[in-house]
Amino acid sequence: MIKFFKNFSKDEDGAVTVDWVVLTAAVVGLGIAGVTAVNTGITDLANEIQTSLEAGDVTTDLTTLGQ
Repeated sequence: MIKFFKNFSKDEDGAVTVDWVVLTAAVVGLGIAGVTAVNTGITDLANEIQTSLEAGDVTTDLTTLGQ
């Protein structure tokens, strides 16, 4: 039984798994933070575009387009 605990304490296979779990959690966390930051900017931009489109007039006379 003592030999089992000595071997278990020297085994590093689980440490590699823990490293990968921590690394994966960090990548997922950064991804969520990035999406949240971009989402706020996109929502603000979409609202600005909506306001501009609602205030504008639509022309049906294409001869005056671009003048």
